[in-house]
Amino acid sequence: MIAKVRSYTLIGLEGVPVTVEADISKGLPSYDIVGLPDTAVKESKERVRSAVKNSALPFPSHKITVNLAPASVKKEGSAFDLPVAVSLLSASGALVADTDGVVFLGELALNGDLRPVKGVLPTVISARDKGFTRFIVPYENRKEAGFVRGVEVYAAKTLKEVVDHLSGLQRLTPVPESAFDGGAALEKQPYDLAFVKGQSIAKRALEVAVAGGHNILFVGPPGSGKTMLARSIPSVLPDMTFEEALEITKIHSVAGVLGETGILSTRPFRSPHHTATTVSLCGGGSKGVHPGEISLAHGGVLFLDELPEYKRSSLEALRQPLEDGVITVSRAGGTVTYPASFMLCASMNPCPCGNYGSSKRRCTCTPNDIRRYRARVSGPLLDRIDIQVEVDGVDYDDLVSEKEEETSAQVKARADGARRIQRERFAESGISTNAEMGEKERRECCRLDAEGEALLREAFENLHLSARARSRIIKVARTIADLELSENILPEHLYEAISYRAYESDGDGD
Repeated sequence: MIAKVRSYTLIGLEGVPVTVEADISKGLPSYDIVGLPDTAVKESKERVRSAVKNSALPFPSHKITVNLAPASVKKEGSAFDLPVAVSLLSASGALVADTDGVVFLGELALNGDLRPVKGVLPTVISARDKGFTRFIVPYENRKEAGFVRGVEVYAAKTLKEVVDHLSGLQRLTPVPESAFDGGAALEKQPYDLAFVKGQSIAKRALEVAVAGGHNILFVGPPGSGKTMLARSIPSVLPDMTFEEALEITKIHSVAGVLGETGILSTRPFRSPHHTATTVSLCGGGSKGVHPGEISLAHGGVLFLDELPEYKRSSLEALRQPLEDGVITVSRAGGTVTYPASFMLCASMNPCPCGNYGSSKRRCTCTPNDIRRYRARVSGPLLDRIDIQVEVDGVDYDDLVSEKEEETSAQVKARADGARRIQRERFAESGISTNAEMGEKERRECCRLDAEGEALLREAFENLHLSARARSRIIKVARTIADLELSENILPEHLYEAISYRAYESDGDGD
């Protein structure tokens, strides 16, 4: 007898329907799984056998063949345990139920318990878009599945519960729809700009960067507050919409790093150590093409502390996502494109000793030392960083001052206002920030008067800027104008935007 049930596999973030076919026929007892399964799927044979027996259900002692169709698509992970078990029980006659239109996902423990699996959220969304509306998932995956609208999800703790539900002996209660609150977790942010003493220029640059989604680099001596500034960015970022949260959560679900809440309520802030490999940043791995730190930062911030200490190959891998907002990962297991639209925040010392240009300490490095150190960050990468601001040490009087610094909430209010202007401006373009503007949008929304063009020409020639740098200066100036609620880009907006390229133009180390 042959029985068929539905499941799903993921290629990147896209689900592919899989039909699990079980055939039980006469012959010597055997148990084979075919259909291009990986090691985890092959090992499901023993998990399913033990789970069925320990759930007080009969396991067939005949020739068993399980096929995962289509056979041309590689099947990965342990989520096929439950559909394999249900198909076997249906084929043997131990389970008589209508499973048509139901998608099964779940890993089985040897005692029959259902364990959580990765990628439930993108799987349910993909299956819903293809017409499936009923799902059975592990109990621990119920929260993320509950955020998908327009489906009926049942969460089970054991294989026996699934069998009883399908047989009608004891029906499971549908998972209720989960409510989303994009701003609830902002109150728990551990860093706030109010804790950063002084550094008014750096704070202003940070505000502009967040308001327009621009990349930013802090350059300064040790202890000047670069890291604290960077870690305060999440407290200033705009709240996520539900659609953004779903898109971002899908990546974290596939990577298996999703928390107990089932959805991300705040934008991601990823801070990989400088010893991270290129594969861990870009994605891939020996067991599949999984998202890396660049993709996990999608919709949020990728913070690279001590930028020159990262491997050159890792830094150069940032070029494509910084330009295109996606990263294409090609490995032996396949080629997958993940979304990677993030705000890059980086920090670095100006020289090996860290004190070059400081008014507080004396630099002990030679000009050649400084040149070699700065050369670790390539010109093409630096060219893609819109805002480059130098941060000096803080005076002692500023550190002990009782003066109240501006809070992140105050800065966030202004940044949110600028973002609203940008969303309205680009409502028909499919983008949401000034940093994402292409040449078409830039020409339409960033017109300069004669004085502005003359100022930009002078900066272009004197600072030896590239065409990309010119374009990014205009985008930053557009953001500054939005913060000032100005319809047009004025010369003072361009002056400020140009000042944020000072480090790049002073890269000779003399």
